[in-house]
Amino acid sequence: MNFQRGRTREEPEINLIPMIDVLLVILIFLMVTTSYAKFSELQINLPQAGGEAGTAQVQPLNIGLDAAEHYAINNQGLPYSGVEAFAAALKKAAGDQADPTIVINADAKTPHQAVINVMEAARLAGYGRITFTTQNQPQ
Repeated sequence: MNFQRGRTREEPEINLIPMIDVLLVILIFLMVTTSYAKFSELQINLPQAGGEAGTAQVQPLNIGLDAAEHYAINNQGLPYSGVEAFAAALKKAAGDQADPTIVINADAKTPHQAVINVMEAARLAGYGRITFTTQNQPQ
């Protein structure tokens, strides 16, 4: 049964003009906002240097801290009597090194203040390279 006699069914058509307009706007936007690097136009002559590899190896300062707040510098026990005294002990242990690496080996249960004391002493001594040691969790 065809109840719509005389009506012809229109075939749907896809109008491509709006889609092309949108794509052109996107293309223009990308062309305007993209910055192009022109490395091929730069003529850079890098300086050359020659020299011997450094033979002096820098020894880090190993600072040990346990849960009972016992301090040690390079495995030598040291009574803690203040930040200034500890800074002087760091300078003495560093010897002639200008800026040694300070490795803090702190127990997991060491109070936070003890680690901060070591960091403050390193700052007072003029040392800025501080690192911490950790261990992997057992699986």
